[in-house]
Amino acid sequence: MGEWYVVGGAVRDLLLGRPARDVDISFSGGREFFVQRFPSARNTGHGPEIWLVGSDEFTPLEGDVRSDMFSRDFTVNAAAFDAEGRLYCHPDFWADAADRVLRPASSDAFERDPLRAFRAARFAAAWPDWTLAPETLEGMRALSRRPEALRSLPGERVGRELLRALSCPAPSRFLRALLEGECLSPWFEELAPAADIPAGPAPWHDNSVLEHTLEVMDRCAGVPLAVWMALCHDLGKIRTEAALLPHHYGHERKGAELARTLGTRLRLPSKYTRAGVTGAVLHMKGGMYGSLRAGTRRDLVCQLNDARVFREFWILAGADGGWNWEPQASRDLAAARAVRLPEAWRNKGAESGKRLRQLQCEALASLPKLTPARAPNAPPLPEE
Repeated sequence: MGEWYVVGGAVRDLLLGRPARDVDISFSGGREFFVQRFPSARNTGHGPEIWLVGSDEFTPLEGDVRSDMFSRDFTVNAAAFDAEGRLYCHPDFWADAADRVLRPASSDAFERDPLRAFRAARFAAAWPDWTLAPETLEGMRALSRRPEALRSLPGERVGRELLRALSCPAPSRFLRALLEGECLSPWFEELAPAADIPAGPAPWHDNSVLEHTLEVMDRCAGVPLAVWMALCHDLGKIRTEAALLPHHYGHERKGAELARTLGTRLRLPSKYTRAGVTGAVLHMKGGMYGSLRAGTRRDLVCQLNDARVFREFWILAGADGGWNWEPQASRDLAAARAVRLPEAWRNKGAESGKRLRQLQCEALASLPKLTPARAPNAPPLPEE
């Protein structure tokens, strides 16, 4: 006879006084018991055994409920309620929860499922006031010495952890944890050399490409797509020839290729891959928007609007360059969209498009200049 248990993060959050979100259910009694109860259940077939009944997930216990606590990823996720409301938890659950420490539930936790390296990084982003235990970092580093274990993961599983991290309060901690655990490669290999490359010349930059990227990501926190664009915006700088450093001429186009490759590798939604490319290619124009010619401004705002990343792009631009050009860009976009092509110029193919663009550029050129304010998420002004 099988039994049912609510397990994992929902139990943890209830015990810590937080709202419980995702409710995971485990069962004893084996596969036959479960399938008899839910004959239409579907086994996902990826990683640990997970059964889907509608949108609800069910997993089998490993042994009895007490031994199952040691098969979980981290001690603070190793807790369960049975149907009678009895609590079962890992021996270190309460101490680690009180100390805000993320510790593996067993010595072979990462070997059981290498994705736990990325789950640890995601929890680091979600809980900025928690620390990774030495055993957690050592488990991650042990995986880095076996790159085939990390490489064997399905890209969508790693990408799913990244997408969750992009929504967290401190998204940069996802990459910081992977860096400290030596797990940036192979899934985030573009960022592995970035810690040793200067972000740019003084006074505008005084840190590495990686550190600058992490800072901009955190300034975009709360808008996941903007955080992803921040992650991608300076990827092209890792392709700069050493003789040119600390300058990074033409890094925008180099970054487009890398952003597309990274998004594809992680099986991210196409919207994210396109947004990463857009952030890489256009972020420099966003930073100097007020000095651009009317034609360049028109093309930029129309491109951003067509790509449906208008708001996210200007959050990135403010986080990177410090100035809030969004009000002027919105004004310019509205002016361009208000232009109507005269009847005589319609239905002339490419010539109609050229004439419409010319009229839109003239409309933008006639607008008064605006003085931007510092962006809400602006970095400090550089010292001369």
